[in-house]
Amino acid sequence: MRHRLAAATTLLLAVGLLAGCSQPAAVNDSASADPMGSMSMPPASTSSSNLAPESGGSAPLPGMPPVLSAQDVYAADTPGNFAPAVAGDPYRIYVPNTLSNTVTVIDPLTYKVLRTVPVGNEPQHVVPGWDLRTLWVNNDLGNSLTPIDPRTGRFGRPVRVADPYNLYFTPDGKHAVVMASLLKRIDFLDPHTMALQRSVPVPCLGVNHADWTADGRFFLVSCEFSGDLLWIDTAKERVVSKFSLGAMAKPQDVKLSPDGKYFYVADMMSNGIWELAYDGGGRTPHVVRLIRTGKGAHGLYVSRDSRSLYVSNRDEGSISVFDFATRSLIAKWRLPAPASPDMGGVSPDGRVLWLAGRYNGVVYAISTADGRQLARIKVGAGPHGLCVWPQPGRYSLGHTGIMR
Repeated sequence: MRHRLAAATTLLLAVGLLAGCSQPAAVNDSASADPMGSMSMPPASTSSSNLAPESGGSAPLPGMPPVLSAQDVYAADTPGNFAPAVAGDPYRIYVPNTLSNTVTVIDPLTYKVLRTVPVGNEPQHVVPGWDLRTLWVNNDLGNSLTPIDPRTGRFGRPVRVADPYNLYFTPDGKHAVVMASLLKRIDFLDPHTMALQRSVPVPCLGVNHADWTADGRFFLVSCEFSGDLLWIDTAKERVVSKFSLGAMAKPQDVKLSPDGKYFYVADMMSNGIWELAYDGGGRTPHVVRLIRTGKGAHGLYVSRDSRSLYVSNRDEGSISVFDFATRSLIAKWRLPAPASPDMGGVSPDGRVLWLAGRYNGVVYAISTADGRQLARIKVGAGPHGLCVWPQPGRYSLGHTGIMR
């Protein structure tokens, strides 16, 4: 969540005029390291007025890589299952420091900071491109994306993009999808040049996170400032429906279950994750229940064996572990205080959960075996959506690494 709730209602024209994109000097990081080694709730109300009709069918989105397993959408993300495109990429953690306007690069094997690089104003996330060849720094208030070559570690010249709070890619790789939160729209861009193709106005406040159905035809988007979720047709680039999680809700990260039957949405104010059932055929998901995990539930990360979902509870300094098979919580790990675990990712071998400490200027390395803190690394101010790279998988749907 950003500290911009007040701005969200007064912002619409000003942000698009901001164009102060800094141009950091090229930085190289070609040193090689081997990453290959070793409470029930009633259904939410749904509003479909002035929105596009749903389209049925369950065949995969044309152009999308084939689904490998009907039981596991993350079948390609297992340890060692690297795409040829990432061969030779050094193992690194890229940390956007939102209040310092920098990205810190960490060697995860030594827990040492290698360098800190200036980028644009308010970098929110570091996002792998669909083809795995570029990492994009989302300079939200700088209205730009800074590309990083993960092979060399070189930071390139910023590309002007309006209000890139978060960045995703359609499963067919044809479009980049910008969550332009302040502008109240979702923008579809060329995935390589980032040139604007189409803007879609959204009937909510604070669009920020998303995930796709297994067939790629629809995606679910959270709106943190209005407590809404949007259901969007990928091919038509149209909002199908909007529904509310409640006036006090503040939905954040979104994740699909391995079997594709449920969506999970973190909610900072409800202190848990919403479980939504998806019945297929493009039908709008419906709320099943709220599962209380802890104060400030924020980020959602799938284990490398697709058995668990790690939930970062930012306001109480803990991580809850949710079991997909039983659909129940099985553990809670508490970090040494003070702690504010936010966004991040899982190591390529699945042994370490990396999370940014949003209010403490640190990054946590956490053992996925028992929840022990392995390291606490000092970075810049306001670290947010860090990216673990490389990761197993064939292609990226964006954010900090939703791999399929």
